[in-house]
Amino acid sequence: WKMYLGRPETLENRSLSLGLLGDALRGSSRPYDALPVLKAHLDGRRRYFWLEEQGILVAKSNLACCLSQLGRHDEALVLRRGVYARRVATLGVSNETTISNGFNLSISLNEVGLREEARTLVRDQLLPAARRSL
Repeated sequence: WKMYLGRPETLENRSLSLGLLGDALRGSSRPYDALPVLKAHLDGRRRYFWLEEQGILVAKSNLACCLSQLGRHDEALVLRRGVYARRVATLGVSNETTISNGFNLSISLNEVGLREEARTLVRDQLLPAARRSL
């Protein structure tokens, strides 16, 4: 990632390397270090690659995972609700990525104590969609 540090922010490889760095830090149990990197990655995707919605949704999802690891479950829930809603709108409910984001949303709902909403989401939307897509 250092290779791209001095390059323009509009360079997609720079943006992707920033995202990979954030994911690597988060994945190696360093969420405090990953948070500013993932925020910068999301900001860059919004600023320079705003037409690539799927990339922005991936960045939001990764940031939500990091926030959840840090115990900031309310913030993670807001991001995951938005990501799931956009996935349903753009890819449909039976898409594998949508279903995965839906299960992530159900985890966040459980983490903030909305267990009945999580159960309803899984039972009424995610499991039927998963069965249809098999």
